[in-house]
Amino acid sequence: MHRLSSRRPRRGVTVLVVLVLLSVMLLGGLALARMTEVGTLASGNAQFREAALQASEIGLNEVFAQVRAVVDENTAPGAWYSPTALPTDAAGLPQVDWSTMPSITVGNYEVRYVADRVCEGALPVADPLRQCLVRQIPQLTSADYSKEKLDPPNARQFRVTIRVTGPKGTQTFVQSMVTRG
Repeated sequence: MHRLSSRRPRRGVTVLVVLVLLSVMLLGGLALARMTEVGTLASGNAQFREAALQASEIGLNEVFAQVRAVVDENTAPGAWYSPTALPTDAAGLPQVDWSTMPSITVGNYEVRYVADRVCEGALPVADPLRQCLVRQIPQLTSADYSKEKLDPPNARQFRVTIRVTGPKGTQTFVQSMVTRG
C-alpha cells in the first residue's frame, strides 16, 4: 500500500510542473506576438512617411510652377502666396488657415501648400535687394581661383511649406526654398 500512496503525490507534482511550463510558454508566445505587432506597426509608419514625402514632391513641383508664374511679386494672386514673410509658430511653420490653401490629391494623401517671399517691411517692397532674401552665386574669374566675384543679387528666395495629410489623419510638413531669378 505504501507503493500506491507514493505514486499519487508524484502525479500531482507532474501536473503542476506541466501547468507551470505551459503558462511560461503561453506568456512567451504572447510576448513574441506583441513584438511582431510592434515591428509591423513601425514598418507601416515608415512606409506612410515615405509616401507622404513623395506626395510632397508633387506639391513642391506645383507650387514652384505657380511661383514662376507670378507676374507682380508685390501682390498676392491667391491665398497660397504672400508677398512678405508670413508669421511662424514655434516650429517655424507659417500660421495660415490650411483649409483655404489649394489642395492636390495624390493617392490617399491630401497635399496643401503655401509660399511666401522672404521679405521684411511693408508692401510694396521698394528695395528687394535690401528687404528680401536673395541668392548670390559666386563666379570665378578666369583661372585665378583665389578671387571670386559675385553675380548681381537678383535671384529672389521664396519659402514653400507643404502639408501632407495621410490616410490615418497623420500630417507631414515639408519646407523648401525655391529661387526665382
